[in-house]
Amino acid sequence: MSKIIFDCAISLDGYFAGENRSPDNPMGGVAGELHQWMFKQKAFWKHIKMEGGEEYGPDSKLIDDVFARTGSYIMGKRMFEEGEVHWAEDLYEADVYVLTHEKREPWVQKGSTTFYFINDGIESALEKAKYSAQGKDIRIQGGADTIQQFLKAGLVDEFMIHIAPVFLGSGVRLFDGMDKDQYDINIEEVIPAELTTHLRYSLTKK
Repeated sequence: MSKIIFDCAISLDGYFAGENRSPDNPMGGVAGELHQWMFKQKAFWKHIKMEGGEEYGPDSKLIDDVFARTGSYIMGKRMFEEGEVHWAEDLYEADVYVLTHEKREPWVQKGSTTFYFINDGIESALEKAKYSAQGKDIRIQGGADTIQQFLKAGLVDEFMIHIAPVFLGSGVRLFDGMDKDQYDINIEEVIPAELTTHLRYSLTKK
């Protein structure tokens, strides 16, 4: 049975992205600070269809695992706009549902990636994503606002965060505005690593 998940990096002070985000400044320019652990891994570069990385270590296995379990993706318009000009063809190798007010025909790429543009809310995107996932998991890819919408709707089953040992001081916080009484949250896994700490949680809506 499909789970609804997200998997992302944050700073020690809880920031998911920096300020002044744009296609020319993805994630507000903080990707290097938050994702240093990931950039070191050969698995990351493999999945973005480029050569790179220094090692195939335990962190690479985590990257492989989340791609392997994901059958479809949901993302917000801002994340799509920041990535569209940079992403390789068929990056996701799955259907991707983009939450937007823009009406646009599906963008069918060479391979198995198709971007669908959803104008009628998160429940509609989720219904379509579940069908596409064919029993695999649905990953809420981002950004923070999109993840928050699914959290606040009580729709997330599990998430993994990778806490980078940096303070950003400003930007976009991942968990802003959460109802502290909405979920029972369990720690499922804690994995220390050289450049980050991986934490996996499961959630049950109260």
